[in-house]
Amino acid sequence: MSKVFEDKACAEFLLQIILQRHDLKVQSVQGQYDIKNLQGRSIRLDILAVDSNNRIYNIEIQRSDRGADAKRARYNSSLIDANITEAGDKYDALTETYVIFITENDVLKAGLPIYHVDRIIQETGEAHIIYINSQIKDETELGKLMHDFSCTNPKDMYYKILADRVRYFKEDEEGVLTMCREMENMRKAERIEIAKRMLASGKLTYEDIAAFTDLTLEEIEALAVQKTA
Repeated sequence: MSKVFEDKACAEFLLQIILQRHDLKVQSVQGQYDIKNLQGRSIRLDILAVDSNNRIYNIEIQRSDRGADAKRARYNSSLIDANITEAGDKYDALTETYVIFITENDVLKAGLPIYHVDRIIQETGEAHIIYINSQIKDETELGKLMHDFSCTNPKDMYYKILADRVRYFKEDEEGVLTMCREMENMRKAERIEIAKRMLASGKLTYEDIAAFTDLTLEEIEALAVQKTA
């Protein structure tokens, strides 16, 4: 689904339903968008979208409750604010932002389909955090959207725009190759994270880490240099 919503039309459709703003127009979408933070932990956003009014949307699709806690939402929101302004910009240059978590479980545990957390500072704009509980699959627009999230067969999906995109990744030769490359990238990213933890422990040689993670010795050495920097 992360790949599906890298498509501008699909991201626009998703945001229109979640925000109940059917006039919303998405201008650009980027998947797996890296935001760097020299003072702390950098993050990789699943989806970063910008609409025609320059509002910014971070869409995160989370199966793990731990990956969607309130502190993670605050951190994403703060890093987005920090990275959309340049040195010397006034605070009123900050635009309206949305961090949207679509979660497999009801993270906030109140049995609701959607939760809104708004932080409003009149002088600097608004920051919104939204949680979508994908367990609720009723007959509303949002409920049907969550139904489609869990479908493995595009024939069973409500929304044609999403079914067509899923079908592309499952049945079209080019789409299948794209997904194969994406899965390989995900597996390599996992191996890199494991290698970083091994390096941090200081207990293994570079050769051992390369053998355990199936990365090359050159890749391990490059990670070590990044860690030192």
